[in-house]
Amino acid sequence: MEAFIHGTALAFGLILPLGVQNVFIFNQGAIHKNFARSIPAIVTAALCDTLLILLAVTGVSLIIFQFEWLTTLIYVIGFIFLVYMGWTILKSDSAADDQNVEAHFTPKMQITFAASVSLLNPHAIIDIIGVIGPNSLAYKGYELVVFTFSCIGISWIWFFGLAIAGRILGKVDATGSLVKRFNQVSAFIIWGIAIYLAVKAFSG
Repeated sequence: MEAFIHGTALAFGLILPLGVQNVFIFNQGAIHKNFARSIPAIVTAALCDTLLILLAVTGVSLIIFQFEWLTTLIYVIGFIFLVYMGWTILKSDSAADDQNVEAHFTPKMQITFAASVSLLNPHAIIDIIGVIGPNSLAYKGYELVVFTFSCIGISWIWFFGLAIAGRILGKVDATGSLVKRFNQVSAFIIWGIAIYLAVKAFSG
């Protein structure tokens, strides 16, 4: 029970703050008329978090931080993806109707974007690998399994809940003005984090 509560509280505390990953999943829930169409983004983000958590608790992730060039490469690739994603979200506001908005985010594009903001997001990597990893050292055997799956479970529940919240906003916002404003704010948040990645990539 202690491992379960610890993992649940830790994962929830890390995933709650506003970030690129959360913004993108909420956005997908809001712009798609059919909730099922946002599932590719939800499942991809959850699977990526699951992978990072497993790497963190098994200690494999520590290898990554031993190579400075690899960290820099992650920052650079992340910058490119985020700039493109911000532009795509902002461009979707110019669509004449909901069908065109949805056309900007095909399942393949959702998977690509969700994977990029999950695996190429230094904040997510540091939070999961740098925080969950060390905390997992307090447990072994069955307790470690419980801790790990409680962290993973929170990620899956959170992303589905976030997309559902976005879908509710999409239904309430009959004119589409709120979703449009959210998209604009999302794009600038994403670009802001992209600039941060660029600074981190070339400042060390």
